[in-house]
Amino acid sequence: MSTFSIAIVGAGPAGYFAAQALQNLQTDQLKFKIDMIEKLPTPWGLVRSGVAPDHPKIKTVSKVFEKIATTVGFQLFCNVELGKDISTDELTSSYDAVIIATGSSIGRKLNIPGENLRGSLSAADFVPWYNAHPDYVNVEVPLDTDTAVVIGAGNVAMDVARMLALEPRELDITDTALHALDALHNSKIRTVHVFGRRGPEHAAFTSPELRELPKLEHTNVVIDKEEIKEAIKRAKSAGEIPKDVKSNLDAMMAIAINLGANHERTLNFHFLASPIEIKGEGKVEEIIFAVNKVQDGKAVQTEETFAVKAGLFVSAIGYESEPVEGIPYSNGKVENVEGRVSGTNIYVVGWAKRGPSGVIGTNKSDSATVIEHLVSDLREPKMNNGIINLLKERGVVHISQGNWEKLNSAEVAAGSSSGKPRIKFIDRKEMLGFADSLRP
Repeated sequence: MSTFSIAIVGAGPAGYFAAQALQNLQTDQLKFKIDMIEKLPTPWGLVRSGVAPDHPKIKTVSKVFEKIATTVGFQLFCNVELGKDISTDELTSSYDAVIIATGSSIGRKLNIPGENLRGSLSAADFVPWYNAHPDYVNVEVPLDTDTAVVIGAGNVAMDVARMLALEPRELDITDTALHALDALHNSKIRTVHVFGRRGPEHAAFTSPELRELPKLEHTNVVIDKEEIKEAIKRAKSAGEIPKDVKSNLDAMMAIAINLGANHERTLNFHFLASPIEIKGEGKVEEIIFAVNKVQDGKAVQTEETFAVKAGLFVSAIGYESEPVEGIPYSNGKVENVEGRVSGTNIYVVGWAKRGPSGVIGTNKSDSATVIEHLVSDLREPKMNNGIINLLKERGVVHISQGNWEKLNSAEVAAGSSSGKPRIKFIDRKEMLGFADSLRP
């Protein structure tokens, strides 16, 4: 029997699905010892710090993660950072293969004048702020304005806009970070505008997300019916409309033709507009947009412009991976060929491999394919003990699976008295108090 040691860096969906794919390939003759390494004190990645609090069903995938984590041969090492606590070379020499599953955490820039004004921020900062990520607790989110603008036409942009536009009482029974919940309850925002550079037919929203919008109890959702009609015409002129595009356009039209109620809060969707400048004296006050037109199936910027008064500007136009020393990066992701990093025993899965695309489930098939390549490359197993001794020598305190289960139970218990699924810890020291020992 051969037992291979595999390190997975990143305890998010891609990492867990990679571990699951390895476990599924085990036989009487082939076993895997899996060490999952995560720089945060807690696992689950975007399921914990990215999924919007008002979508708890999506978070139930964590039950799958816990089953993977409690399978024989799996160890969790949270609060261990690659490039700081341990080097890439040390990992590659200690394991038969290393899988990078670190995702994409850096928000892409628009690179327009005024982007650094107070009140202009990235979804990469705003989303973890309301999701209790310990590194984003102190992000400044000015909510002392009546109007917010969100840039982007994907589900992240929609989550951001919805969190700003809904009545905060709808979040009281969720696991929204308490500091964010308090700020949102005191928010003066009543109008939120979402702008997409391209037409509705090219929006990256998914139809289930769109169909959820009319269920907002205290918010008008507005889409221009004529914009959707024109988008349908353009889509038809290009041939048969793809199923996902048709589903999106149908969902948008259902919103557009529904006059809805006369609520105090409004969420507006606009298309074919690109922000070209943010204006203001020390803070965001006005956004200048260029009107775009569709030409040969592409959005082309025109010279026509218009302005929107707003005090908060959130950009959700995509993410890039944060580079790690010893791993080649380009175009915001790890350089790879079908998940293999050339000339190494390093593999990559998820957003770090392909960029920020797809939903949580996309990572399952993606990881399974890469793991097949990895297993086919394996030869003779190394004889080593992984990183446990290195961590002890360096006095690196880590959260094990057992520690995490205690921390997790404490969060759930804290939330139960308030009717919440959990109240998340936001202080690293508090979280590390669940570790077995604070001494090397």
